[in-house]
Amino acid sequence: MITYYRDRDVLVTSTGVRMGGREYRLGDLRQVWHRRGRRSWTRVAGRGALGLAILAPVAIGLIGIGVAVLIHASTGTTVALVGGGILIGLAAAPLADFLLEHVDRSYDRGSRCLEIWARIRDGEVLLLRTDDAQRFGQIYRALQRALDSGSVPR
Repeated sequence: MITYYRDRDVLVTSTGVRMGGREYRLGDLRQVWHRRGRRSWTRVAGRGALGLAILAPVAIGLIGIGVAVLIHASTGTTVALVGGGILIGLAAAPLADFLLEHVDRSYDRGSRCLEIWARIRDGEVLLLRTDDAQRFGQIYRALQRALDSGSVPR
């Protein structure tokens, strides 16, 4: 028996699958397909908020430099404002690294509910529903590899 995918809830092998607390032999699965649910605008908005959070220190730094140039203050005040603006702008680098990691994770999770369906003798059955796009892709590819293997090892 070849194991194509395994986690605490899902097992895909060359002989069958276990998903959603139920087990099916590969031969029982007549057809397998996937569906994408509606987009979660909350997750999309969260990504936008992360993007704005990355740009905020740069914008604040540019505003500080602009104010320093426009107010015609003393040299000391102008240098302080320009220096402060540059320092705030430079603070964006470590913050951007942290926030971009969160953006990457949000794309791994995806913004849609994803489902794997199968047709068996008794009708259609939902095998898996998840919001995790990366996990969904791994499971679906494993299931396709198992079904494409064609023969059950003895």
